[in-house]
Amino acid sequence: MTDPMPSPVIAYCGMTHLGLVSGIAAAAKGFDTILFDPDADLIGRIRGRELAGKLHGVELPVSEPDLDATYVANRNRITVTADPADLARADVVYLAPDVPTDDSGTSDLSAVEELLAVVAPAIGEAATLVILSQVPPGFTRGIKGVRGPLYYQVETLVFGIALHRALEPERYIVGCGDPEAPLPAAMRTYLEAFGCPILPMRYESAELAKISINMCLVASVGVANTMAELCEHVGADWSEIAPALKLDRRIGAYSYLAPGLGLAGGNLERDLATVMRLGAAHKTDTGIVKAWVENSAWRKGWAARAVKARVLDGNPSARVAVLGLAYKQDTHSTKNSPSLALLAELTDVDVVVHDPVVPASAAPIAVESADGPMAAVTGADALCIMTPWSPYKALDPRQIADAMRGRVVLDPYRVLDEKDALAAGLDYVTLGVTRN
Repeated sequence: MTDPMPSPVIAYCGMTHLGLVSGIAAAAKGFDTILFDPDADLIGRIRGRELAGKLHGVELPVSEPDLDATYVANRNRITVTADPADLARADVVYLAPDVPTDDSGTSDLSAVEELLAVVAPAIGEAATLVILSQVPPGFTRGIKGVRGPLYYQVETLVFGIALHRALEPERYIVGCGDPEAPLPAAMRTYLEAFGCPILPMRYESAELAKISINMCLVASVGVANTMAELCEHVGADWSEIAPALKLDRRIGAYSYLAPGLGLAGGNLERDLATVMRLGAAHKTDTGIVKAWVENSAWRKGWAARAVKARVLDGNPSARVAVLGLAYKQDTHSTKNSPSLALLAELTDVDVVVHDPVVPASAAPIAVESADGPMAAVTGADALCIMTPWSPYKALDPRQIADAMRGRVVLDPYRVLDEKDALAAGLDYVTLGVTRN
């Protein structure tokens, strides 16, 4: 009888959002984990905060619920390093730098290529290298000079719930040079520890699977935004309609049916841009994708149109309070943030802002920074709640009404209780319902 394979050593390379969250999840599953980044200053800052004694509140470079505590709880299994030589003992090595996008949704793959040049020579010949960063179809197959097995794995990162998804993935989609061949033992042992289906397929299928998933999400978002806007004009209420759709098995309980202010965060926009570029190159029809992009741009202007029509057109000197700068709650990211899009339209307006994580300096215009949400609200003629942070949900509409000079509250994500807001005398405006 052969001895069971020892638990593999897992390495994540690139200590940005994706790599850091994924690596900490690996340690939480009981694996000896290496967190590597060639940026010695970044590694030093992580260690420095740790050595400063913040054992109950380590401040990692990204903001995610429970991430700091999970890191501290599993620190004895984690090696944090800027030395590539430490990668030699890893059995499975994930390449996981974030892939930024420009304003057109084009990915900048230079971070992946530069990190690959550092990592590939440093790992053992038998180690399995896995590209985890999102890359376009054809990228993985085009990689040269890797000595051992090479795979691509679809990442599951969703800002704000990233650690939860890393610990409890729905499935693993794995791109392979030969989908019929068994996965390397160390990689299979690692993936099976998460107890979800493993779907091997060719490289290009896996690379396109991630984009296909996001296309389905965009379609749901497009339906919600289009129909919610109609609700605002015909007397219907989208919040009454969405639950009925979620009970339809063809749509489902977890559908993206909450109306919003256009696509944000960067990933969905990148995939739409990729599909349009591929369609143009291969002469396929992507008209529906162009329509989604245009709908997203229109929705981003909702808050600016509303605050101008209800307040600024009649009172250009009005003071506008904006709560939330992040593109959604529980993240520090402002990529394509609806809040920043609103602020860009408020040039020469008296604006005060607050966000629990993002500094006021992220705003595209000069703004006043408030120490807390009620400090921002006090004396405002209009309030725009642009990010549904939990602390904002605890605000009392009656206190808001007492503190404001005006009465207009734009709350696209229904952070406040609508009935309480109306009872407090606020001119409460939200997505998907008619307001005179």
